[in-house]
Amino acid sequence: MSNLNHIALNNLPNHIAIIMDGNGRWAKKKGFLRAFGHENGTKSVRTTVEACAKLGVKNLTLYAFSTENWNRPKLEVETLMKLLVSSLRNELPTLQKNNIRLNSIGNLSLLPSSIQKELEDVISKTKNNTHMTLTLALSYGSREELLNVVKKISDKVKNNIISTDAIDESIINQHLYTHDLPDVDLLIRTSGEHRISNFLLWQIAYAEFYFTEVLWPDFTEENLYEAIISYQKRERRFGKTSEQIDTKSTK
Repeated sequence: MSNLNHIALNNLPNHIAIIMDGNGRWAKKKGFLRAFGHENGTKSVRTTVEACAKLGVKNLTLYAFSTENWNRPKLEVETLMKLLVSSLRNELPTLQKNNIRLNSIGNLSLLPSSIQKELEDVISKTKNNTHMTLTLALSYGSREELLNVVKKISDKVKNNIISTDAIDESIINQHLYTHDLPDVDLLIRTSGEHRISNFLLWQIAYAEFYFTEVLWPDFTEENLYEAIISYQKRERRFGKTSEQIDTKSTK
């Protein structure tokens, strides 16, 4: 029996974020170059995106390429960039079929012009889709994001656009790459690593974490369902007590 039958559709995470880890190790185990793992990882992306859309998850963010990934071997980076271009072009029909809007976050100016063009094209063609928002974190690093937020707000204070007394969480949210997205409810990381790797540090403040040993190319919709079931079994208190949560739920 599929894990799908155990999911409460009235308690889905509104925003799932995934650190897609393990492509290189998956390829190495099979005696192939790391690029082979990245290519096979795209199949798990498609499976996961379609599974989230089928369930009714409204927001899915995938950590596709970090600011630190630029330090990888040149050949691997070039392969990832070529793969990204082809994936964007090939997955447009899937996005349109499932009424999914594409979004992107990160220091996109560092991406090759061919990728920027392809990304802008797919984002434009899917901008009116409403069923789900798929966000690709590309050339993304949370520390860089927060540093940029500090600089932008500092400039506004300096130019008397806002006062220091007006700075609160909402002001910070407005200046994040993710300003039009809700906070993350469920963060999934594959491959057995238990770290965040500079991903959405502000946005995951109250997220539930789910770590799995499964390498990303082997990640299936059943693995996704397992993560969501784990999420639904947890009590999300947001600093309150269990008694307060119970009282609120009975009103």
